[in-house]
Amino acid sequence: MMEEGVGTVRVMITGGGTGGHIYPALAIAKGLLARESNTEILYVGIEDGMEARLVPEAGIEFKGISGKGLPRKLSLETIKVIGKSFKALWETKNILRKFHPDLVVGTGGYVSGPVVLTASLFNIPTLLHEQNALPGITNRILARFVNRVMVTFPESIAHFGVKNKMELVGLPVRREIGQISREAGARHFGLRPERMTLLVTGGSRGARTLNQGMVTVLEKLLQRPEIQVIWATGSLTYAETIEELKRRGVSWQQSQWRVLEYLKDMPEALACADLYIGRAGAASLAELMVAGIPSILIPYPFAAENHQEYNAQALVKAGAAQLVLDSECDGERLWKEIDHLISQPGLLEKMGAAAFSLAQPKALHKIVDLCLATAWH
Repeated sequence: MMEEGVGTVRVMITGGGTGGHIYPALAIAKGLLARESNTEILYVGIEDGMEARLVPEAGIEFKGISGKGLPRKLSLETIKVIGKSFKALWETKNILRKFHPDLVVGTGGYVSGPVVLTASLFNIPTLLHEQNALPGITNRILARFVNRVMVTFPESIAHFGVKNKMELVGLPVRREIGQISREAGARHFGLRPERMTLLVTGGSRGARTLNQGMVTVLEKLLQRPEIQVIWATGSLTYAETIEELKRRGVSWQQSQWRVLEYLKDMPEALACADLYIGRAGAASLAELMVAGIPSILIPYPFAAENHQEYNAQALVKAGAAQLVLDSECDGERLWKEIDHLISQPGLLEKMGAAAFSLAQPKALHKIVDLCLATAWH
């Protein structure tokens, strides 16, 4: 649409509904701004979605449109949502006319639908980024209309049916991941770098099944003081988890344990971790791969189209992870899996190497290259 390196590059980015769509979109926006100082970014999202708060907080210009995902069952609500969808298409058309983008990038979620579709109908260059091994329905539909589809996992390529458009790029991770020494990571938490360390997290809100299982694991680890633990319970389940530990007589404030409500220092935690136990969101797995950390994955069972299990299976297939279904994740099963792995350092090392072999540490660089090449085409 424009000559390379000439004038301002105007990029519209869209994606929303969950952090899994929003954070990669913000990473792409920041990567473009860092590469080309004359880039103008406009983020389009649902007017009352998470993105309406997160995007302005990140210093990116935001425009909201109407919209809501379609209900699973046909009902009166379905008719209302379809009405909002037509309104969203009209609003998108007006935004496109005012902003005149050289490129539109969608990262998934309902809002990507009207924005990317309208842009493609106006012959504006369009790209998609799919985070999960099993693509969402919005991206699968849009793939037929866009110029290129960027994916995180090779497993997702077969689900699109447009192989000639596919680009395996990975998922952008924080710059600090894989750059901190084990010693510095352990020191940050007041732990000893030479000791085996477990990293456990169910996400910012928490994973009740995982936390209940970990209470039993800590009971077992009272007999194994040489094993260190960093465990983020999540904000919704922290109080009840501490209560359950107390009820079982587990003194949780051990010198080798860090039981936290929320873990904001993930790069340091990954730097000193020997084994990760947690959910299988695409962003978490991308960080595990870049850090080369083996894992026991307990996919969130209510994720859209069960995509976390597909993400987990991609790592299991490569020999980088063990899978435990949420429905099977009681304390005894969890301890059996952990004990099996921590008693075999050679196996953990092999799994970590397999995780690292899947990594795309230059994901953001590749994505920005593709964005600019498509805009300048």
